[in-house]
Amino acid sequence: MPRNSESGWSARAVAASIERSVHDGRFKGADALPPIRNLAKTLKVSPATVAAAYRLLRTRGLTAGNGRRGTRVNPRPPSPAEGAPAALLPRGAVDLRTGNPDPELIPSIAAALRSVGAVPRLYGDPPHLSSLLAFVTSEFETDGIDARAVTMTGGALDAIERLLREHLRPGDRVAIEDPGFPAVRDLVAAGGYVAVPFAVDDEGPVVERFGHAIARNCQAAIVTPRAQNPSGAAVTPARAGALAAVLREHQDLLLIENDACGPAAGVPLVTLSDGTRGRWAYVRSTSKFLGPDLRVAFVAGDSLTVNRVEGRYGLGPRWVSHILQELVLALWSDPAGGRQLVRATEIYRQRREALVNALKERDIEAHGASGFNVWIPVRHEGRVVHEMAERGWAVAAGEPFRIHSRPAIRVTVSTLAPADSVSMADNLADVLKSGRGSYA
Repeated sequence: MPRNSESGWSARAVAASIERSVHDGRFKGADALPPIRNLAKTLKVSPATVAAAYRLLRTRGLTAGNGRRGTRVNPRPPSPAEGAPAALLPRGAVDLRTGNPDPELIPSIAAALRSVGAVPRLYGDPPHLSSLLAFVTSEFETDGIDARAVTMTGGALDAIERLLREHLRPGDRVAIEDPGFPAVRDLVAAGGYVAVPFAVDDEGPVVERFGHAIARNCQAAIVTPRAQNPSGAAVTPARAGALAAVLREHQDLLLIENDACGPAAGVPLVTLSDGTRGRWAYVRSTSKFLGPDLRVAFVAGDSLTVNRVEGRYGLGPRWVSHILQELVLALWSDPAGGRQLVRATEIYRQRREALVNALKERDIEAHGASGFNVWIPVRHEGRVVHEMAERGWAVAAGEPFRIHSRPAIRVTVSTLAPADSVSMADNLADVLKSGRGSYA
């Protein structure tokens, strides 16, 4: 990196050089950076300069750790550098890795396209379709969500990033699920926040672990109320009551509920957001039941939070495409679309339960209370993934989803016919009994 002739190596120059090394692949995810004093000696700068550079890298979400524990590149840094290519699908294998909905169960947009965009939208027009917000407000109120303040963003992760940015600053702590959705953990790291994991079981966050996590000076917590990815957990009324008692002791915490699967989850929504908290937000995405390309999320919350998100959105993207809004309204509110959603949800339930039951009949632990993912703890997930691929089943290793939780594999059942669940379970049982991936 070039030397600044006036001030020597600056903290910004050191940080920029390391960032370029990450982007170029010279530093990879989880690589350790040199100790502060060692790098300072190499560059002939003060340790304070290197320490300041490392702080800048943490605020960019590129590194984690500090002090005597050392500093490492985040496993999945926010970098345009090419990562490892996705593993090729073995010839003839059934792909159960994706986390995608079944394309056959997503409503066709052909008819809806003919009815939208007839009137050009111009600068100065209202950013939101009032008819869409009215429809969503009704949906939210039916599910027990306080919908006095609602806005929309370009997807659930976009909403979560904006919610954190409006209330937190780099270095703040965020409680997240373990296991949990990798993109949420990456987003937290990219914002320069510190992730504090809490355990999840079939009924949602484990109360004691959740309480311990948020008590560690967390400024926000992200909870999936149903169809939790990867475990399929769904918060029950009893669990919600216990969690609410914990949350009452932390009124300044920003609670974000990420209902990414929405009505396709297959179970009723049990929310932790009762509308009485000072800072809260509920996020519902349309991507799982209308398709990932119809990426719109609706955000309800306290008025200050919603106003902040909406105000900042108006400075950048300004609005979600009105064509996209019209498509979402046409597909979601159409009675035929509603019937198709009910049918899709029932099919997902049948496919999920078929695999869970087939596995349990073979004494294999499996979790999948909602949604279309099943989480299967194993002892050696890499070996299980490899052995299952050889038998014609492509499954996802659990490592990207985990922080401290035990090894597992994730199986997406959205396209897995119930009859095939028996074959898949038989093959997994063979792999586990062979000793090449024995389950815990």
